[in-house]
Amino acid sequence: MYQTVFKRYELKYLLTTAQKEKILSVMAPYMTPDKYGRTTVRNLYFDTDTYLLIRRSLEKPVYKEKLRVRSYRPAQGEDTVFAELKRKYKGIVYKRRLAASETDAMAWLKGHAPAPENTQISREIDYFLNLYGGLHPTVFLSYDREAYYSAADSSFRVTFDENILARETELSLGGEIYGTSLLEKGKVLMEIKCAGGIPLWMTDVLSAEHIYKTSFSKYGTAYRNLIFPELQTENTVNNKEKTYHVS
Repeated sequence: MYQTVFKRYELKYLLTTAQKEKILSVMAPYMTPDKYGRTTVRNLYFDTDTYLLIRRSLEKPVYKEKLRVRSYRPAQGEDTVFAELKRKYKGIVYKRRLAASETDAMAWLKGHAPAPENTQISREIDYFLNLYGGLHPTVFLSYDREAYYSAADSSFRVTFDENILARETELSLGGEIYGTSLLEKGKVLMEIKCAGGIPLWMTDVLSAEHIYKTSFSKYGTAYRNLIFPELQTENTVNNKEKTYHVS
């Protein structure tokens, strides 16, 4: 049975590989690897033709939202994927997700078919789709993830993401893993996901290693590093062509 509703804080930290190993050693008595172990997570982010969703998100508003479809292995046809609507308000993340076959999920989110099932979550996603209109995949984003949960409190989770790659081509969950790296070599993105406070043992190791919370959006970084420079180049070319035709 899949968890479908999430409400939590998601705190991000950029680590060196040495800092990751230090945290893993401190975590050992308290945390357990989740049942998937180390997985390669695949995501397709949906947006408008003008990238409205990610542009708004990068402005750091009080409220922001995004839509993606995710799989934990190559997925096509009847393979299970997750349609995820993720909202953030005043630092709290609210996530709704619905499991469906890759075929049904993609047809639905692209506007070619109704939702695979009629639930509160599907209605929320339908509202989102209708509100923005014409959403389509814009970026494929993948990463290798190690996930752990607390033996004392399963809502407390820690994940480590490495080899974060993004591309604008072959926007499919069933393809090969490749793309432009979004992290500096030797860096790891750690996320702490919790409903409330952070355990003292974790705050102690963060303090001792001088590790501080950061802001890092995978899709946002892909937009800044890949998409926006291309848009700027296209605008420059178009302006030159207009100038040429006018003159």
